[in-house]
Amino acid sequence: MSRLARRALLALAALGAPWGLAAGPAAAQPFPARPITVIVPFAAGGPTDTVTRLVAEAMGRDLGTTVVVENAGGAGGTIGAQKVAQSRPDGYTLLLHHIGMATAPTLYRRLAYDPVGGFETIGLVTEVPMTLVARKDFPANTLAEAIAVIRKQKERLNYANAGIGAASHLCGLLLMTAVDAPMTTVPFRGTGPAMQELLSGRVDLMCDQTTNTTEQINSGALKVFSVTTKERVAALPSIPTSAEAGLPAFEVTVWHGLYAPKGTPAEVTQRLSQALQAALRDPRLVARFAELGTAPVAQAMATPEAHHKFWLDDIAKWKPIIQAAGQYAD
Repeated sequence: MSRLARRALLALAALGAPWGLAAGPAAAQPFPARPITVIVPFAAGGPTDTVTRLVAEAMGRDLGTTVVVENAGGAGGTIGAQKVAQSRPDGYTLLLHHIGMATAPTLYRRLAYDPVGGFETIGLVTEVPMTLVARKDFPANTLAEAIAVIRKQKERLNYANAGIGAASHLCGLLLMTAVDAPMTTVPFRGTGPAMQELLSGRVDLMCDQTTNTTEQINSGALKVFSVTTKERVAALPSIPTSAEAGLPAFEVTVWHGLYAPKGTPAEVTQRLSQALQAALRDPRLVARFAELGTAPVAQAMATPEAHHKFWLDDIAKWKPIIQAAGQYAD
């Protein structure tokens, strides 16, 4: 190219010629321009993993890109949460976590990240009932019978959970408080491995979300004593609530929410929230959630603002409970 031609090109660029601008930063592709990764802070095969994979697939359809699920389990979900909190705040690395986001600020007195200030909220996803389940040859058939066995055998029974701070741990803590009898807790790196041990009969009892137990219950692979909600679950209509079975103090549900690292641009979190809302309207996701004993939250709750308020309220709810129990993860 001659010197004269180069000067002409530079002059056109300086004047803001459309093709000249297209080569500059202002022409960056709209979000998302590449695949998005959603971190699940628990092992593959668990209930949060199941929820995440369904949501990721549906969001990907709305966003027009692949949404990859990556498992980063351990330490009650804090390893995966830390990974996201310390990621680039560009919307391409997200976290889908459950009620543990409300308990971590109290359960963990020393964390390498800010458990509240390290994230932007995107929206709530679902509020999942829990079930009290046992190995299929457990010597009880009703909740009242199970309570009698727990009070008699106490620490001789093994209660499985996904680690301190996991939903299964919190549910078990509430159960032992409600029946006033301790059991030997056996933590695992996620609910998936814990469930495998329960199915094999090597542990006795476990609290787990309906997204992970409904199919096992219906197949007869596990015994179930109650659902931990105010009302019965449509996917398990014959299973009584804990209150119906005589233990009203044993009530807990597990909500899930989607997060981005702190500092993610508002326009990006809003786009992700729109995609989440679209996903929660997707008939395929709604139908699959129903099969697993849960349902999407109302659309008004799948927003950054509603999610943030709900999260802070739940932190305030769990703080005195954890402090009273005196059980901390560090």
